[in-house]
Amino acid sequence: MSSVENLSENSPYILVLGMGGTIAGLASNPADKPMQYEAGQVEVASLVAHVRSVIPEGVSLVSKQVANVNSRNLTEPLLTLLGEAVREALANPLVQGVVVTHGTDTMEETGVFLQLTCGKYAQNLGKRVILTGAMLPANALQADGPSNLLDAIRWASTPIDNCPGGIYAVMDGRGCLAMDLAKRHGSALNAPIQSSPSSSVGLINPSWLSGVKAVQELWTEDLPIPKETEWPWVEILTSHAGARSETITHWLNSKVKGLVLAGTGMGGFHDAWKESLVAAVKHGIALVRTTRTGAGETLPDLPEKDISGCLASGSLSAPRARIALQLSLNAEKQAQAAGKSLTWQDFFARIAVLPVIR
Repeated sequence: MSSVENLSENSPYILVLGMGGTIAGLASNPADKPMQYEAGQVEVASLVAHVRSVIPEGVSLVSKQVANVNSRNLTEPLLTLLGEAVREALANPLVQGVVVTHGTDTMEETGVFLQLTCGKYAQNLGKRVILTGAMLPANALQADGPSNLLDAIRWASTPIDNCPGGIYAVMDGRGCLAMDLAKRHGSALNAPIQSSPSSSVGLINPSWLSGVKAVQELWTEDLPIPKETEWPWVEILTSHAGARSETITHWLNSKVKGLVLAGTGMGGFHDAWKESLVAAVKHGIALVRTTRTGAGETLPDLPEKDISGCLASGSLSAPRARIALQLSLNAEKQAQAAGKSLTWQDFFARIAVLPVIR
């Protein structure tokens, strides 16, 4: 379903894609219990209509509902639909920019997915794709969704000095690269962005912008979007006190294609896992290790030498590393079908070495 203004045939516009989430949620008793709500209830056309009177002059809006779900229930097929919708929009010369309204629970997965599949394309076209959402439902007395949506529309539509096209996110008056999203707080209005390197949406920080350009310079080629039914199965496992080898061996006879190991500290894992992880590699299971701490980089051969077949995730959190591994495995499959000898390690290594914005 889509909502279109009275546009002439050749009128440029901003496309707002709705995915659901809290920004589209409704509470049954918003005055007294705003956090008791159901996400994904309001259509994106209504969200757009709510802010239409205060959008920048000369900006036209078109909305399209891709999904309307609680983002904790995000699926890989929905990511495929969104990625295809974004690439189609970017290819349309009438689309000036794209805004995606999304739930905050899995916004970091969608952020890294769009960066890795659409980031270079958006940059080359000089268009911005902006993810946004809300921490309060649409009918809360102090709902944050309208201001976030308005900021996202402004960022997608307004020329910003020296700020390139690409995949960004806007929440609570700040913007970041979408691949740096990380929800590390349950209720703060800036929860998805509070630990991310970011800049005010009103006044771009030059040092942050320099970091953005460094990331974009090294991201030279988008990865293919998997077909809805062809996403590789990848799981996240967390190392902890009392970890057992069975946590790994459980997967050896399954159809799982990859495991992301959320390790302690700098990405180490329990000694009880070592032999079973070697067995997993022999079974053809791809391994990536990251840290369960939620911050900091996971570097190769630290805190000890990596086992063969296991790659460090760089600055990627476990949820982001999982998406990156899925896309790398899919890219390997497509490359080999085309007669190329590239492996998932080749694709993942390009992602893990992207610079960290300080």
